[in-house]
Order: sequence, then structure tokens, then C-alpha cells
Amino acid sequence: MPVLTRGETRGETLLTRTMERSGAGRLGAGAAADAGEWRGKAELLKEGLYEVMPPEKIAALLATDAELARAEIEEVLRRSATVGTGRVADRMQREKLVQLVTSEVLGLGAIDRLIADASVTEIMVNGPYKIFFEREGKLLLSPERYVSEEQLRTVIDRIVSPLGRRIDEQNPLVNGRLPEGHRVNAIIPPLSLDGSTLTIRKFREEVLSLGELVELGSVDDALAQLLCWAVAATCNIAVSGGTGSGKTTLLNALSLEIATDERIITIEDSAELKFQAHPHVVRLEARPANLEGKGQVTIRDLVINTLRMRPDRIVVGEVRGAEALEMLQAMNTGHDGSLTTLHANSPREVMGRLVTMVGYGADLPTHHVEAQIVSALDLIVHVERGSDGLRRVVEIVELREDGELQSVYRFEQTGTQADGRVVGRPCFCAPPAFLESLVARGVADDAELAQWYASAGLAASEEVEAVGLAC
Repeated sequence: MPVLTRGETRGETLLTRTMERSGAGRLGAGAAADAGEWRGKAELLKEGLYEVMPPEKIAALLATDAELARAEIEEVLRRSATVGTGRVADRMQREKLVQLVTSEVLGLGAIDRLIADASVTEIMVNGPYKIFFEREGKLLLSPERYVSEEQLRTVIDRIVSPLGRRIDEQNPLVNGRLPEGHRVNAIIPPLSLDGSTLTIRKFREEVLSLGELVELGSVDDALAQLLCWAVAATCNIAVSGGTGSGKTTLLNALSLEIATDERIITIEDSAELKFQAHPHVVRLEARPANLEGKGQVTIRDLVINTLRMRPDRIVVGEVRGAEALEMLQAMNTGHDGSLTTLHANSPREVMGRLVTMVGYGADLPTHHVEAQIVSALDLIVHVERGSDGLRRVVEIVELREDGELQSVYRFEQTGTQADGRVVGRPCFCAPPAFLESLVARGVADDAELAQWYASAGLAASEEVEAVGLAC
């Protein structure tokens, strides 16, 4: 992959780099393409476009017919590229110039290709001249760049304006999402010292099932079956992990196991969950305050309101504040089978994190809050991104009635292959208590349970206490 070299100047652009990679780095007369000359031609075309179609006219046309707006812009640019100082004699290079200027005007410029690349999971713009992206869990440097801080700020404004947000020195950071559902965070100077920073977390269009996670190596067959049964048995499950560890991916996979005759209500700060396969889903999204500081609707407000919407299952995309109290109360008052995620470094940190979050909304004794948590949650599933970039379920603990956290499963890393792939083995420590109810619920029969115990390397439930299984 090409990288930026010390000799490259700030004036060199996405346009020139693209042409170099295509082997078409010549202008009409056959002279070597110069970055400054190409940038100048692009700016001339853009200026000519704005004379014919001012930005406000483009914005109005985009709001009514995006395809027509693109067609008219390309037509104006093609005419401008055949006359005057902006003329490009070579037809192929002229069309390339038109398309790239159109991308700057309508799209997101240097990151458009990364947005369109399904293999890219995250895009990180560290100022105008450094763009990184994540593919298969690895960070890579993109050869693309923005030409200036002003161009990058224009792109950020283009992202946040349709969301009704504003970013400036008075409001130097903003969160939102693109129309495709990708999550966006932008932060600008003076908070970002080296230029504006843009981070885009991309989400797959399709939802991975537990079976597909088995194929990827994120879970094994026995663990996938256990998680499937846990959802069917209406266990309350919290998925914990760090940033980018695969919490939302696993939550989406678990949603595919929810019975189609149940009503699901999802609550998110920024909509990321994809429950399209389920016929009865109500999606709610929190709303920040407007420019006047009014109209905010928090996740806590939505959780409270959800209790009046007759939910069978409540799914909170990520719990991070005072809404933890209402979520726990919902789990304790008949809304079994609810799901959520939260940031934590291990399953055993989840208890402390939830106690802290509840404290944001109510001044309750710690032991009362801990009792609520133990009563509400059945399982904590912890996910991590390994050194090889693969997201895995690395531990599951069960919250027992006595307040103890019983290890159910652990992934034990045993080494690393020459190609960097992590090697390990699944270890089932003890069967969770909910397995005993599966037959009565009609979720599984005795033969299926016996087969699972054998595949997990566990003794049957009545023998566990005698043999004293533990990780």
C-alpha cells in the first residue's frame, strides 16, 4: 500500500494521487501532471460551478432530487473543462477531473472511496493530511488526503448540517450519523490541536448471525448454542467490552434469535442496531438539544417512556448513564429477555460500572444497587478484539442469587501463529442455571441438552456440584 512520503507537499491532492495510481499522470499536451496545476484547475472548475449554481441552489436541488443535482453539476463542470484556463484536452482526464470535483462538491472528498469500501470498518481523519482506516481489525494509512483544513471543515459541515447540528468554535464537537447509519464524531480546533478530526464507525448492511460468527471464529458451536438458548429462555444479557470490540455486532446476532411473536423496542443514542429480520420492532433514538439548548430527549427519558409501550423485550444499545436505574427496574418488573451493552474491561467490572451509573440518577446505598443488578441480570458476555484483529467472546459469567459471579465460559489463548492469528481453546467452566428450565419451556429436549453437555465437556447438571468443575 502506498504511503505518504516526506517529499510530498501539502498542495498535492487526492486528485493527483488518484491519477498517479492509475498511471495517467499527464495533462492534455503530454506534460507531467503537477499537483499545483491540477489543484488550480479543480478550483477553477469549482468557482465556475458556483457562479452558475450557487451553493444554496445546489442545496435546494439536493433536497428535492439528488440525482438531478448530480447530473446538472456534472454537465456544468464538463462544459467548464473544455474552455478557458480550466480546459483539459484529454477526454479521460477531463472526465476524471469532473468526477473528483463532483465528489468534493457533493460527497465527502478523500474518504468517499473508504465509505464505499465494504471491507473498511472505521475511518479516522487526523487533520487534512492524514487519513487512517481499519480493515480486518488492522489500522492502515490511506494515500488519500484533503488539500487543506478548510476543505476538511467543509466536509464536516456537509455531514452535520443535515442533522440539524452546528460545529464551530462555540460548539467544537458533535456526534451524529450518516444516512447509511454510520456513526460520526467530529472535533475541531481549539479542542483538536492539529486540525479537525473526523472519526466514522461503519456498520455492515447485513447482520451477522451466530452461525456466521462461528465461521469467523468469534464463537464456537457450543457457545453459539448456549447464547441461542439464553435468548430463547428470556435471560437478561449485558454485552461488555471495549471500544470496537464487537458489542453491537454480537447484540445484532442475538436479536436474530428472538421469537417473531414478541414486540421489541430498541433505544439508542445513535441508531446502530439492525433488527430488520424481526417483524415487530420499534426503534427509538435520543435527541440532543438544539442550537437554543432546548428539545433534548435522553436515553433515560426513552427508557421511562418505553415502559408505557407494551414491550416484550427492551434493547438499550449502550447504557452509559442514569438510564441504568430505569433499565434495571424494567428487567426486574417483568421485561425479561432484555439486552444491552456497556463499556467495561472485564465482566467483573460491570457491577461497579452499573453502580456508578445508577448513582448519576439516584442516591441509593451501594448494596441496594448491587442487589438490583444481581436480580436483574442473568448473564454478562464479554467480548474483546484480539491482537489479530478478530473480535471474540472471551468470557461469560452468570450472576447467581447469592451475588457471586460464576464463570460459565472462557476463551484461553495458548499462542500465536506465524501469521499473527491468535490460537486458543474454549473452556466451559460450569453450566448456567437457566439450562435447567429449557425442557420445561420447550426450548430444548433432554437429548439436545445431553449432546450440548458432551460437546462443552461438562458433566450433566446434577453431577456438576459433585465433581467441582471450575476454570
